[in-house]
Amino acid sequence: MRELSAEARLHLYARSLSRRTAASMHHVGLYSAFAVIAAIVFGTLSVHPF
Repeated sequence: MRELSAEARLHLYARSLSRRTAASMHHVGLYSAFAVIAAIVFGTLSVHPF
């Protein structure tokens, strides 16, 4: 197996880091959407109209 150059290793590291960042941003967006939905549901249930 041939040895990777420093530039190639840096490129692979940057690509994997970019993938992890994109995945974590996706999770943050998903969890925040659930939090907003839960806040709306909880807010509508906690109102006492009568």
